[in-house]
Amino acid sequence: MREWIVVPRGAERDDMSNSGTRAKVQSVNWRLSFLVLLCLMVAGAVPLSAAPGAGAAPGNGGGGKGGSNNLLGNDVSWPQCGGALPEGQAFAIVGVNDGRANGTNPCLAEQLAWAQLSSGGTGQPNVALYVNTGNPELAGSWWPESNEYGGTVVNNPYGTCDGTATAACAYMYGYAKAYDDAKIRGINNPSSYLWWLDVELGNSWSTDKRANRADLEGMTAYFHSIGAKVGLYSTTYQWGEIVGQVGAESNLYYLDSWIPGARTARSAKSNCSAAPLTAGGTVTVTQFVSRGFDYDHSCI
Repeated sequence: MREWIVVPRGAERDDMSNSGTRAKVQSVNWRLSFLVLLCLMVAGAVPLSAAPGAGAAPGNGGGGKGGSNNLLGNDVSWPQCGGALPEGQAFAIVGVNDGRANGTNPCLAEQLAWAQLSSGGTGQPNVALYVNTGNPELAGSWWPESNEYGGTVVNNPYGTCDGTATAACAYMYGYAKAYDDAKIRGINNPSSYLWWLDVELGNSWSTDKRANRADLEGMTAYFHSIGAKVGLYSTTYQWGEIVGQVGAESNLYYLDSWIPGARTARSAKSNCSAAPLTAGGTVTVTQFVSRGFDYDHSCI
């Protein structure tokens, strides 16, 4: 999952003015603060434990509306394989794939075990999952040729898939990828999880937004068929480029949104009031990046 930085309107001008002076002042202040802290540590006035650790969570921007106060989650996936993972997370969201919709995160079992240590205390499940999505059409390594997958004849709202680059086959492709995510990636009891659909321009998509919407509807239909909950992760821009407007007749319409793009915990909290990806949904999670980790703020 990529982290998308959204600069608030009007902030560009403020950030550019006196940028050289501001950078020098910040650099001097940081060095002075560090030297003072180091001297105090050496003198024994400040215990070493007072210095923030690499896995320590950043502040959450104070109380008030917008979810639980000072309780942050983290999301991890294959890029974190072999490295340190965050500590003390309230909730965790683990990527099932390896950046592609048809691959598996090689560290999935290890990261799921880490996620089980989440402390809770928010409106989020302690452990949720996210999956990569895409609609490669005939350029993919596999493309459906019928409305059957996994021994089931699927009720396809777009008609019959005949192996061509149509919305009907895109629906079946999405259904099949969700089936594989639940059945062959190593997820126990898949119906017990909230599954986030990660929708980004970095994956393969059709120029036909209707077909892309059908693909995501197929994924959602499968997860709903096993009793699992589903949510949507994307930026407003990427969602508009890939999917576009979603009507109330779609099973995507009422899904909750997980919105990236914040640069701090405070701005992530503010993003809880952003428009959801679909008009019938609600923004329930927002994301920001700090100290090399993805952090997530619960809006509920």
